Amino acid sequence: MIVLHAGIIEGRLLLCGETPRGEAASPTSDASPFDPTVEILRAAIANFAPDDEAPPIRKSKSAKARQKKLSPDQQASAATIFLPSDESGPIASSGLIEDRVPVSPIKLRPWLVNTIEVTAKKAVEFLAACIGQTTLSPGVVVGNSLAFCADALRFAASLVARQRFLPAIERLDDQYLARWQPVIAGADADRFAKLAGSMPGACRAMTLSPATKGKKAAVDFPAATTVLRQFTTLIVDELVRSGAAQGQPSEYVGRGIPQSSVHDQWLKALRNGDAVIKGDANELAKLTDQLGEWKRRVALTSSGPLRLCFRLEEPIKPGDDPDQIERRSEAGIVPRSDWYVRYLVQSVADPSLVIPLDDVWSGKGKAKQKLLGGGASPTDYALGALGQAAGLAPTIEQSLKTPTPGGFALDAAGAHEFLTSTAWLLEQSDFKVMLPAWWTGKGTKSRLAVRAKVKSPKMQSTTGLTLDRIVDFNWEVALGDEKLTLADLQRLAAMKSPLVHLRGQWVELNTEELEAAIALWKKKKAGSASLRQIVEMALGKNEEVAQLEFAGVTAEGWVAEFLDKLQGQAGFEQLGPPAGLRGTMRPYQLRGYSWLSFLQQWGLGACLADDMGLGKTLQTLALIGRLWEGASAEDRRPTLLICPTSVTGNWKKESEKFVPGLPVMVHHGTERKKDASFIAEAKTHALVISSYPLLFRDLELFQQCTWGGVILDEAQNIKNPQAKQAKAARTIAAEAGYRIALTGTPVENHIGDLWSVMEFANPGILGTEKEFKKKFFVPIQTNADQEAAQRLKKLTGPFVLRRLKTDKSIISDLPDKLEMKVYCNLTKEQASLYEAVVQEGLKKIDSADGIGRKGAVLAMLSKLKQVCNHPAQFLGDNSEITGRSGKLSRLTEMLEEALSEGDRALIFSQFSEMGTIVKKHLQENFGREVLFLHGGTPKKERDRMVERFGAADGPSVFMLSLKAGGTGLNLTAANHVFHYDRWWNPAVENQATDRAFRI
Repeated sequence: MIVLHAGIIEGRLLLCGETPRGEAASPTSDASPFDPTVEILRAAIANFAPDDEAPPIRKSKSAKARQKKLSPDQQASAATIFLPSDESGPIASSGLIEDRVPVSPIKLRPWLVNTIEVTAKKAVEFLAACIGQTTLSPGVVVGNSLAFCADALRFAASLVARQRFLPAIERLDDQYLARWQPVIAGADADRFAKLAGSMPGACRAMTLSPATKGKKAAVDFPAATTVLRQFTTLIVDELVRSGAAQGQPSEYVGRGIPQSSVHDQWLKALRNGDAVIKGDANELAKLTDQLGEWKRRVALTSSGPLRLCFRLEEPIKPGDDPDQIERRSEAGIVPRSDWYVRYLVQSVADPSLVIPLDDVWSGKGKAKQKLLGGGASPTDYALGALGQAAGLAPTIEQSLKTPTPGGFALDAAGAHEFLTSTAWLLEQSDFKVMLPAWWTGKGTKSRLAVRAKVKSPKMQSTTGLTLDRIVDFNWEVALGDEKLTLADLQRLAAMKSPLVHLRGQWVELNTEELEAAIALWKKKKAGSASLRQIVEMALGKNEEVAQLEFAGVTAEGWVAEFLDKLQGQAGFEQLGPPAGLRGTMRPYQLRGYSWLSFLQQWGLGACLADDMGLGKTLQTLALIGRLWEGASAEDRRPTLLICPTSVTGNWKKESEKFVPGLPVMVHHGTERKKDASFIAEAKTHALVISSYPLLFRDLELFQQCTWGGVILDEAQNIKNPQAKQAKAARTIAAEAGYRIALTGTPVENHIGDLWSVMEFANPGILGTEKEFKKKFFVPIQTNADQEAAQRLKKLTGPFVLRRLKTDKSIISDLPDKLEMKVYCNLTKEQASLYEAVVQEGLKKIDSADGIGRKGAVLAMLSKLKQVCNHPAQFLGDNSEITGRSGKLSRLTEMLEEALSEGDRALIFSQFSEMGTIVKKHLQENFGREVLFLHGGTPKKERDRMVERFGAADGPSVFMLSLKAGGTGLNLTAANHVFHYDRWWNPAVENQATDRAFRI
């Protein structure tokens, strides 16, 4: 177990770690007792920051003694980190490392730790892998400081994506370095301040200065804002140099020019990996000063009490409403016949206080000016601010040739340039820009758009309908709700104006869009497409008219009804349970089963992502039963269900329980059929159950069968689209009648995994993986692009159904307590041990009698429980845990679902040694602390555990031995209870279950 931490020194990223005392390096007196060896640290980051990209940091004199212990090829160094400590030593950052109650007083004390510096290039890759993760691999946990650096990476990447950076020169000792520096202003400044405020102390508690445990901890730690700015500069510089920003300056800076002057050398260094600028020191100093003066003109301008504003005013047009003109005049907007940008001064403290600059020059409204300035001179401020703004736009510079500039006039082309270019530059330099509501989205903004009008063919019957049905449609071009004819388009094109006043509203027109619309009208006014293509168009996917804004699909008749049902604008038919179902389906389960049936009828894939315990298995089995019952013998096709190995038996048991008449076949184990006999047998069964490991191994065999449908349980197993089993799933599903992905993990929380799941369910709906990353993943993950998120939701929403137990429409359907048995398969090792225990136990039973015989039976049963729990418990050899127990694998999968929802869980076992195994395994896989209460836990520690579990920020998982935790505890924070092994007395189990809150 290792918890990775990150420190930032002068913008450089240093990694260190914590391991439990028993796994740590042999510490010297001034070394942290949790410090891992260099080998452990390097192994933890090996997949993300290889040794050849991880140069050593500078060696501190105090670390020389420790450096001698390291082999020459390790190239690591020790640094000093200040940690909260008490008289016993440093306090671990997490209960994963050590859980003890600190002894007062707690002070910051210096400790030596091994560190590895990560280059800027590898820092980007490494931190990107840490975003949103609690673990990087089993036993490698992302600490708070490292998670913070990953958030800082996202902030820096968003600046680069929006071109918020400038070239600069940085002097370091006697060298001059070319740097791309971030521009942090406006909303970015607020986000920066908030991010700096959340910085964990560990990020800036590290130093390369020598310090020892005996010395007084008197170190001036750098401010969080300073540390974050240095780190952001490092990442921005790396991203720009590596070409992360499309169309960025580094793509053309320094190309094709002689490299002679210091200016030329600077441009060259902005592109090269080596940022050092070669040249005369005096000339470099002069260039540095010139750059500083240039940057001053585009730097922040709102540090004082006033702010310069620019308001774009519309021209008066014939037919304008007189009342509206009068209201504009009362608001200080002087009616003009042309576009006009007016200068105003605004109070930063009270944004409602605004006066036109014309009034400032004339002295009009002196009382308001005095209130506005708050002691500052609006005149002096306006002169300085206008001088800075002049460097951003020639039109502003030209207006300053008049003695009292109040604004400048524009024609339609100039107004369009101001809206699309100048306004953005001014806003990014922190000037206030006021634009018309129709442009900003606060009003109605009409743009040229195209939509498809579908003609519904006559429906002879409801049977045999497929998405391959060809339908006819017409292209329509419109501005808002106004439909345009070819003559309208040609007339607009003849105006050759980017802004047109049309039918009472201002409209932005793009020449290329107009030409594309005219060409579409002339060449392809009508068309035809499959209903599947129409569905994709209705959901916003349309590459055929990529040059134009696509306004969706309008339809009539049954096509309109189908699209309305698909998009949730109309209800679909709610079905009754199939005749062969044994059990009662709750209302929300009937809705889910009917939804699955609706999509299956049209050959559309579905992702059923209901919360754990809501009955995804029952809803799926009801659909399979309905399809099998409703088909003739000749039309029946088997459904292939792929699930984790640990639950193949559970699916078999559940099908026998709920649809006992359904023929089910399990394809698993060494005795499974691997030839033509498999095809023959599969055809006679409604459901064929197999596992993910066999999905790729038996791919050729699966491809030979005609599947009515393919279902993936725990579909997050194919989240990596390049994995062999994910590719195999897509291959098999391509020819299946329907496809269903089942998962309890919220797909909306894992944007990166969504493409693979949707590509299985509805191939092509999200484009290629590369297109998905460009259109959705990068904008949403890096820039939190809400528009991209809404487009993604519209595309995928009809195919994803997720209900939570806390939903108002669900909770009324639920009983106080949901109980279910989960059947798990034995691994090969477990099966072998089980057989050995049985044979040995039977011999002892046969040779005993009386009370001895009863004792032999109980002893054998106890051993069998241990084998089923985990081989390591039975063998007692402290051996490897992962992959050896079907029961532990299934528990991990179910807990992953619960924890992804923010739920909490209790886990009971009658064996305290099993509790130790479960705790270690869960902590390594989830990177979260797991509490463990057993018979040997002192009362004081027991009370502390209960209190911590009940706290809002406490651990999410509580492991308890049944005897120690089954009664007398109030653990109402939990909403899941797992009995890892069964007690002899059901009443004891019920008592333990009742420790938790029951929904």
